[in-house]
Amino acid sequence: MDFIRDISDFISCHQLLNKKKPVLVALSGGADSVALLSVLTDLGYHCEAAHCNFHLRGDEADRDERFAVNLCDKLGVMLHVAHFDVDSHKKAHGVSTEMACRELRYEWFENLRKERGCQAIAVGHHADDNIETVILNMLRGTGIHGMAGIKPRNNHVVRPFLETPRKQILEYLDNKGQTFVTDSTNSENDFKRNWVRNVVLPTIYGRYPHAQSTLMGTIHKMAQCDSLYRELVNRAANDILHYTQDGHVINGRKLLQIENCTQLLFEITRSFGFNHEQCADAITALRQGFSSGKKFFSCSHIMALNRENIEVSPLKETPEKEYHIDLNSRESQNAANIVAERITDAPFTPTRCNGTTAVAFNKKLLECESLIIRHWRQGDRFRPFGMKGSKLVSDLFADLKMGEREKRDTWLLVADGQIVWVVGRRAAQAFTVERDATDYLLLKLATRD
Repeated sequence: MDFIRDISDFISCHQLLNKKKPVLVALSGGADSVALLSVLTDLGYHCEAAHCNFHLRGDEADRDERFAVNLCDKLGVMLHVAHFDVDSHKKAHGVSTEMACRELRYEWFENLRKERGCQAIAVGHHADDNIETVILNMLRGTGIHGMAGIKPRNNHVVRPFLETPRKQILEYLDNKGQTFVTDSTNSENDFKRNWVRNVVLPTIYGRYPHAQSTLMGTIHKMAQCDSLYRELVNRAANDILHYTQDGHVINGRKLLQIENCTQLLFEITRSFGFNHEQCADAITALRQGFSSGKKFFSCSHIMALNRENIEVSPLKETPEKEYHIDLNSRESQNAANIVAERITDAPFTPTRCNGTTAVAFNKKLLECESLIIRHWRQGDRFRPFGMKGSKLVSDLFADLKMGEREKRDTWLLVADGQIVWVVGRRAAQAFTVERDATDYLLLKLATRD
């Protein structure tokens, strides 16, 4: 009963749920989601459950669905089940399997929540998940916000177990005699999160037995620090920032009087897509005498120095264009300046291309229904040649240290929704050509006169 009371107190403390409207519970069939549904029903919430079958694990996925059906019958809970075609979503949006499942899952949850009039979507993220997230954030590089971990609420998504260790969840289920299913892929360490969960944290806990509670306490303190930090940033920003019809104007003289002026400028402009390096360069320019005319670009905004001020305004919107491309003709003209050549008289060897400005593809590329060139969009992913997993195009840009204008000017070749070439930068692991093939396609980025 202490476990249930602790969850009830956490829900009340963070005002996550009320008993006036139903709650949609994400039910995978695993221990966390099963315990969450059980606890919320025990606490008297009117629950409905939602189960996703992605058909990625064969019989195991169908086993999970059957388990969810039986559990909801036992608890008297309405169950909603959705079946998804993950491969089609991946091809259409150029994302990884993991990202495709996430996008499909949460889009359906939110639509179902609205349709059923539910107050929130309850998910089973717990304290261990939070620790894993913070460690991954640290490995990627983060600040206070990343150290603060997952929030109890994110719009309509709530996490009643967020301060509960998984060990307590398993003990609760064991005491109730409640079974659950286990995803066999959880034991595979190819995924970064699984590696942290299965290798890194057990090693830490083996050396430091109280590390879990210590880490949970640190995350809680960092969340409080983050809240205070945001409040102080907002106060400082309000003193130097004013709004115009065209955008935001930052008083440069006042900004330079603040000790950590680069960090403050970053916090003010980060939501517009500017990075810390750009902000540092802007501060340097200000200190050199308010250099008018200095400009910095993000994908959506421009930051310009104008005498003693920094002006941030949206880039002039232009219609997003897609151009169909004909690769059957070597003489075909296209905006990306791609030249295509069908090779039928020379066996393929890797020396015929460099993977950046000259790439080779299987002739099956010509059979695609849709071949287009377009510019980068937020969230674009592709699988670089030679890599096992997918990569954000924006991460490739960062690796190459490309400026904002370079990013905006780079073309992507997209075949039936799949990014196959970041033109001039990197080829994808798609439509690969076998060594010694005698019929293949060679694409080159022509130099402009």
